[in-house]
Amino acid sequence: MICVVILQCLRSTLVLAVFSSAIGGSFQYGYNVSIINAPTMHIQEFINKTWDVRHGSQLNQNLLTLLWSIIVSILTLGGFLGTWAGGPLAIRYGRKGALLINNVFALTGAALMGASYSAGMFELLIVGRFLVGLNLGIGICVQPLYLAEISPKRLRGAISMGTSVFLTVGILSGQVIGLRELLGKEEDWPVLLSTTCIPAILQLLLLPWFPESPRYLLIDRQQEEACDRALKMLHDPSDYLSEKEDMEKEQAETQGEKPRQAREVLADRSIRWQLITSIVLNMGQQLSGINAIYFYATYVFKQAGIAQEYIPYAALGSGACECLTALSCGLLIEYLGRRVLILGGYLLMAMWCIVITITLSVQTTYFWIPYLSMACVSAFILSFGLGPGGVTNILTAELFTQSTRPAASMISGSMGWLSFFFIGIIFPFIVERLQQFCFLVFLVECLLMVCYIFYIIPETKNKSFLEIKKDFQTRNFKEASGIGKA
Repeated sequence: MICVVILQCLRSTLVLAVFSSAIGGSFQYGYNVSIINAPTMHIQEFINKTWDVRHGSQLNQNLLTLLWSIIVSILTLGGFLGTWAGGPLAIRYGRKGALLINNVFALTGAALMGASYSAGMFELLIVGRFLVGLNLGIGICVQPLYLAEISPKRLRGAISMGTSVFLTVGILSGQVIGLRELLGKEEDWPVLLSTTCIPAILQLLLLPWFPESPRYLLIDRQQEEACDRALKMLHDPSDYLSEKEDMEKEQAETQGEKPRQAREVLADRSIRWQLITSIVLNMGQQLSGINAIYFYATYVFKQAGIAQEYIPYAALGSGACECLTALSCGLLIEYLGRRVLILGGYLLMAMWCIVITITLSVQTTYFWIPYLSMACVSAFILSFGLGPGGVTNILTAELFTQSTRPAASMISGSMGWLSFFFIGIIFPFIVERLQQFCFLVFLVECLLMVCYIFYIIPETKNKSFLEIKKDFQTRNFKEASGIGKA
């Protein structure tokens, strides 16, 4: 089964379309979250020197910490606002058009960050990171829509996994290029930050060769001939008629309904539980404890006797783990289904939360405990990539039909960014108060997610978007007769 999925993907142009959309989408997300770690000390020294030149005095440590926090966290604010822009852009210019336009923010942000050192203005870093954040928010909102809508039904899960695969590849690439042997040296940090222009340029060169989403062309624009050309280019001949038939059924069901605004989606009772589910999944992914694992990874590596200068190389193992599991999830998702993978992922993460809490509590008792902690860190990351990290974006796109998908992705994506910001703010206080017992908080969160998924979310494998919507129909209209218009 897995080999068949691989061969079917490789025979078509789908894999190239996935690469072209993801290189400027989720790859940018992972890359820009990752590369800011390596030049931390160098950028702080630059801020200090700039302040000294301007004011003739060293910068107060508290103010320096505040400025650095702004540079790091402004990306999240940009991502949140970008998510709200992603839906309208995808509706007005199409999925492909929105991705292409989005590169303007990445190129401008890269230019500003690259020029900050020579201009002697750390403020350019703040503006540049904000613009890159806009790029990430739009990309992570629109790219899953594009991948879900260009995929044949039987391969939709595997193709949509491109979002997670390229995100993890972006994280790993950022870790590699940030090594001191490459662009991690003090004098190279402006170049390092400006390399975010490279994925944007690649997308501008490659994506125009591929068609717009066939669903967008037929259902939103009523351009049947363009839809036929797109389907023939992206799908095997055996998929062409059946895929178009699904689109025509959806078009007839919605009766030419125009794309909904966010307020209309929020008020629509017929998709209430789909919207709640997509919000819960996006929030749960960010609050699952993966950030805690990365925070504790450095401590665990130190306890295992790894020298400080070699810890970045050890951290590459964590990035490689994520890539491995994202690829594995892509191969397994059409065989095991979405529900099994995401349930199993959260269950395994809950188990590792318990084990990690124990190992960190007795870290110095036996010489082999730190090595067990290292194994647990890798296992947690593997479990995250196999379930929440890989399946969340796929389910978010699958739960909605054409008219509601952009606005719903915008709403749930923005809640994900807010959760990302929230955990970034509150996490240091959780660690300070609870120390290694902070994982008990994430244990509770993972178990709550298991309960929600088990009782609420149906399997969506090999189902059309209309069939998935009908699965939620009874729950959405439970208070009434249990029957309503889907």
